[in-house]
Amino acid sequence: MEITLTKTTAPKQKPEDGVLGFGQYFTDHMFLMDYEPEKGWRDPRIVPHGPLSLDPAAMCLHYGQELFEGLKAYRGADGKVRLFRYRDNIRRFNRSCERLDIPVIDEEAFREALFALLRLEMDWVPRSADTSLYIRPYLIATDPFIGVRSSKSYLFIILLSPVGAYYKGGLSPTGIYVETEDVRAVRGGMGSVKAAANYAATLRAQTRAGAKGFAQVMWLDALERKYVEEVGTSNAFFVFGGTVVTPPAGGSILPGITRDSCLCLLREWGVPAEERLISIDEVWQAHAGGRLSEAFATGTAAVVSPVGKFCYNGETIVIGDEPGPVARRLYDALTGIQWGRTPDTMGWTEGIG
Repeated sequence: MEITLTKTTAPKQKPEDGVLGFGQYFTDHMFLMDYEPEKGWRDPRIVPHGPLSLDPAAMCLHYGQELFEGLKAYRGADGKVRLFRYRDNIRRFNRSCERLDIPVIDEEAFREALFALLRLEMDWVPRSADTSLYIRPYLIATDPFIGVRSSKSYLFIILLSPVGAYYKGGLSPTGIYVETEDVRAVRGGMGSVKAAANYAATLRAQTRAGAKGFAQVMWLDALERKYVEEVGTSNAFFVFGGTVVTPPAGGSILPGITRDSCLCLLREWGVPAEERLISIDEVWQAHAGGRLSEAFATGTAAVVSPVGKFCYNGETIVIGDEPGPVARRLYDALTGIQWGRTPDTMGWTEGIG
């Protein structure tokens, strides 16, 4: 694939690592590629980061035919920049394309685009502990058409953003509000892919939870409103009497790459781990019986986020104000691999060079 390059004439001043936050700053360049039915994916190019030109009738603006992914590049103490399981992100991106009736992108072409952009912006990968370069590939429908059908033209984009910790408290346990009114997704819908519309459905509940002093919401299933699904935009884990349990990714839950990595590590360590339905009543009963020792969420942004308390129907249970041993061990193991502090015995990382 021949990628054209137009370099910026006005490079930005890079922010200090200590002020990064999450998703606030963007690098000098971005990758773009178009799709047309007669030509397929075409015109791959790296251009200065800037506004997109879209027709007001572009179908992504009216019918939500758009999707995204999220992954990170990590600079280790050895100075080497690594990606973590990025091919799984590419494959999940293409599964999202299939669900939204969008042409998939060749995996090697995707990789080539990603590596070309990262090599150009290598100096933007921050160097401080627990910082990284967040990578946001996304795809939007661009046909100027008012009518419900799949678009025929699309735009693929990759943005880069230097980031710090997703939560200001880092690994400090968070408070979670169990949502009983709104639902995130239903089986047969789009909950198992990274469609933008999935996240729009979560915003009202998130605002309500924030107003009550909670960091995130925990979603229950859409049909019976009794089974735990996700925590915010992350996968949920519980430790019941020494066994780690997470809901099955059965169609309404995103099969998280961090989630799968945690399950792989737990099984490698010989820690009992199960994927099964978990009712909110079971969580409450396990807490009352002293069997709930930990709860945490996993995802690309925060890696592992311990839960300190839950609130459900006006009742709050407190799990603890420190990360539990399972959450801490998983966080240390994953971040150790990602930042190159420990050997990658799982073969999950690849250097950019």
